[in-house]
Amino acid sequence: MATSLEFILYVCEQIAGVGAVRYRKMFGEYMVYVNDKPILLVCDNTAYVKILDAISEKMKDAEKGFPYQGAKEHYILDIDNTKLSKEVIELLLPVIPIPKPKKKKEHK
Repeated sequence: MATSLEFILYVCEQIAGVGAVRYRKMFGEYMVYVNDKPILLVCDNTAYVKILDAISEKMKDAEKGFPYQGAKEHYILDIDNTKLSKEVIELLLPVIPIPKPKKKKEHK
């Protein structure tokens, strides 16, 4: 089951105010960016965050799961908990880099 547009809009509403929030559709699911940093992976109407030291204490009681087949295990973020969601993102922003732009391949 792919993530619905309604759910991705809800996720963005829940974290509004932590920075510039946008989303991008990828492989039928979504990546949510805050200040151009990939912060949340949203698959099957579930918000996932990478398991990183910066949020290990805050997320110690969180469920874990795999966003898609072949993915590394992630924390499952309780996106309904606005306060927690914003706190987690604020902890992640300093440690997640902005992705480098990919070079376009030249066609010969």
